[in-house]
Amino acid sequence: MELYKFSKEVGKEIGAFGSNFVMSRISQGEGNFHIGCMYFDQNDFVGRHDAVTPQLFVVVEGEGWVSGANGEKLPIRAGEAALWHKGESHEAGSETNMIAIVIESENLNASIMGRL
Repeated sequence: MELYKFSKEVGKEIGAFGSNFVMSRISQGEGNFHIGCMYFDQNDFVGRHDAVTPQLFVVVEGEGWVSGANGEKLPIRAGEAALWHKGESHEAGSETNMIAIVIESENLNASIMGRL
């Protein structure tokens, strides 16, 4: 067994696309396969950009907002997830705080989840 740490303290501040949040990488595989943990403090956000691959944004703590191609900000909280399709313009953020696991993969299938 091996143990790993992906806390905010070992993460990296992200500024791409005008963003302001901390990302801690969890896993990276072949092709465009990534899993990371995103930490949002008050008023942190991911700036609008197009998804390189399908992306599943799973909120595990706190609350915030997500936005897809139409630009409408929708509330999201712990226990909920957003799926962005390849090429879809999107953004996310929080006015308070939020922690989310993001999974990016060409083979992503979120059809097993209950829809909101």
